[in-house]
Amino acid sequence: MDHHTSAALQQFRNQVGLKFQLYNSLFTSLPFHRIEKTGILLSLLLSNCEDGFKKNQSPEEIIEEFFKKHTAFSSEEEKLDLLFRFVQYAERQVVLFDALEDAAFRNVHDMSGAGTLKHLQAEVEDHGKEMELTEKLKDFSVRLVLTAHPTQFYPGPVLAIINDLAKALVENNTNQINMYLQQLGKTPFFKKQKPTPYDEAISLIWYLENVFYAAAGRISSFLKNEFPDAIPDDNPVVRMGFWPGGDRDGNPFVKADTTLKVAEALRGSIIKCYYIDVRRIRRRLTFEGVETKLGELEKNLYNNIFIPGQRTDLSKKDILKTLFEIRDTIVYKHNGLFLHLLDNFINKVKVFGLHFASLDLRQDSRIHGQLLDSLAEKSSIIPPTYPAMSASEKIEVLLGIREPLDPSVLSEGMETDTIETFRVMKSIQQFNGEDGCDRYIISQCNSALNVFEVFGLYLASGWKKEEMTVDIIPLFETIDDLKHAGNIMRELYENPDYKNHLGRRQHKQTIMLGFSDGTKDGGYLMANWSIYKAKEELTSISKEYGFDVIFFDGRGGPPARGGGKTHKFYASMGRNISNKEIQLTIQGQTVSSNFGIIDSAQFNIEKLIHAGIANDLFNTKTETFSEQEELLMSQLSEISYRVYSDLKNHPYFLDYLSHASPLRFYGETNIGSRPSKRGGSSRLDLKDLRAIPFVGSWSQLKQNVTGYYGVGSALLELEKAGRLPELKQLYKESKFFKTLLDNCEMSMMKCFFPLTAFLRNHKKYGELWQMIFEEYELTKKYLSILSETADLMTDYPVEQVSIQMRERIVLPLLTIQQYAITKVRKMEETLVDAPIKNTYGKLVMRCSFGIINAGRNSA
Repeated sequence: MDHHTSAALQQFRNQVGLKFQLYNSLFTSLPFHRIEKTGILLSLLLSNCEDGFKKNQSPEEIIEEFFKKHTAFSSEEEKLDLLFRFVQYAERQVVLFDALEDAAFRNVHDMSGAGTLKHLQAEVEDHGKEMELTEKLKDFSVRLVLTAHPTQFYPGPVLAIINDLAKALVENNTNQINMYLQQLGKTPFFKKQKPTPYDEAISLIWYLENVFYAAAGRISSFLKNEFPDAIPDDNPVVRMGFWPGGDRDGNPFVKADTTLKVAEALRGSIIKCYYIDVRRIRRRLTFEGVETKLGELEKNLYNNIFIPGQRTDLSKKDILKTLFEIRDTIVYKHNGLFLHLLDNFINKVKVFGLHFASLDLRQDSRIHGQLLDSLAEKSSIIPPTYPAMSASEKIEVLLGIREPLDPSVLSEGMETDTIETFRVMKSIQQFNGEDGCDRYIISQCNSALNVFEVFGLYLASGWKKEEMTVDIIPLFETIDDLKHAGNIMRELYENPDYKNHLGRRQHKQTIMLGFSDGTKDGGYLMANWSIYKAKEELTSISKEYGFDVIFFDGRGGPPARGGGKTHKFYASMGRNISNKEIQLTIQGQTVSSNFGIIDSAQFNIEKLIHAGIANDLFNTKTETFSEQEELLMSQLSEISYRVYSDLKNHPYFLDYLSHASPLRFYGETNIGSRPSKRGGSSRLDLKDLRAIPFVGSWSQLKQNVTGYYGVGSALLELEKAGRLPELKQLYKESKFFKTLLDNCEMSMMKCFFPLTAFLRNHKKYGELWQMIFEEYELTKKYLSILSETADLMTDYPVEQVSIQMRERIVLPLLTIQQYAITKVRKMEETLVDAPIKNTYGKLVMRCSFGIINAGRNSA
């Protein structure tokens, strides 16, 4: 362990570990009903859990023994009341731990160390790469797209308390800390109603205003100050994207008016940020020729947000024109006094414009197909024979649309709303700027026709081909989709109309690749390798046709959904994969855990910028993999895919997940507006099941199947073939392979098989439990051989200790959850339908909050 890591670990133990013990004791003195007794009994339950699992007791046996030993309760109602209080208490312990980690962030992480912009600055100067950096920054950027995927189990008020509590902890303000803990005790964690898509948007706009506005501003100003000639005015290095209110895939609650309302909220929010900044700057820039202009700008901004009916055609260009006039006055007449304040503000305006974040639209391709088939019956712009036509004939019809369709022929609901959505984009571009809404993503994109369907619907909605300021983005997710992606893109690139469209879009094509459904479909190794190979192929094909391809990665929080050490993946891409931009989704829980405070947001954005730039400037390898290494990766992926498929195709696979995990209670958590599965069928089907509840359920079961299953078997099979020396070499030399396995270790670090060991001998599910456990043990054994370490995550000691502490906090919750699931199951098996069964169901669901929140990237 190097000196910095050792110091960081010591800081973590002092500022998080010790302080947690100290402030945790404050909970017991809070003036709430029976709170002191709850805290003492919870610590006794934790002790019982640790001892009980060592003795191979089941969760039911542990909880029942606890009640006998430590309480005099006889009724089930009394026992349940105490268990619910334990849940509430443990949830708040997790909040305290989160706030302590946030408060200690700057001391635990080296803000000028490896992977930061300060480090990049030193590297560029040491290697004399200033010219190369200028060239790279002409079109390189990092786009973070905030999504409303239902993985955020903290309600808004609690997230705000974490933020304020972290600030008080930094200042060691015990009085304020105590007040915030009291507030926490009285703030509910569970929402009685599902949020609307607009509610979700407002929650994420809070992060734009309070975190990303400042973090992106700091980054832009640093780059502009250190490399003044390298940052072009038309290419901000940090861009923000936004899905709530625009993502209608599988979410029937997102309508065209929602999209418009969210766009207005984004515009109002950034103007409000500018207004506050201008007021702050005016206190310093009190000079002649400056103050009046700033006052006019302030008034204009104020009118746009606070006075109804006063919204003007204010534009990014107008604001910058005023600011540059003021800048010239300060430079030439006032000796550049306080110029840095104005420059920092100018940099923010360049990044955020009047849109704050680009609102992406997304819909399932099947919806477009159904709408066009319906139009064939109702509208003259699509011939009645359209549904029976071949794909190429349909494409010809779609590209030949000349007139907008008559909206009166549309049925109310999905048809009207889909067409209205295409029209709404135009309004948003008018008020928020073109960047405000210029991307349409097609889920379940299985053919070139799916892209032309969207193209045709734009024409039918009144857009002209030569005025279509829109990027149409196909999304490829399943292993099969990824295999066919190259042929689909080739067909698009060869089409004259589409080629002309890309010519008007700076010869750039964005392609989205989904990690979540890929892993659900093909397992951990196969999904990641298939995406890697697809990127290589799509880069090559795009280059062949003279287009720049940009990859937009649909990543979730956990490694099983493309999360984990994300920046390391981008640093490990070879020269044969396009690196024009880094674009990725930041989903729910990951927003608060990795970007929840300005310091952590800045640090993690800088890591991504560094990964993208350093990969081009300092990577001497022309290919990530040699032919032999590539063959090795392919064999590993194929074997792991086969092994994962055997598990997935086991006749009891989904029954097991439903039986043992909280999967069926997911929809009741009210954490997102989107249903937990596609389609309206009541039957559980893996294809329709969303990746989030699928991965999140394995996470709460503490088996994390999607993060490692098949890896151990693949390594074993290649060792039997005498390939272990090659694997060791690959682990040492390939950043990509090592990062894959590091993330695997993170998933496994959060596993705890004693929790479900009571299923080992179950007559129906025992075999599945054994298969999963053996694969876990096998993977652990081979990761230890390759890394030459005895424990998981040895390379990341701070995270290792953090996970250990968090897992200990939620061990009672895990035990209570399994106890409640067992109770519900027994009542169902004996056909008991007493009201208390619903209470146990609620207990299962309530435990999810603390468990998922403690995991930080579990769903």
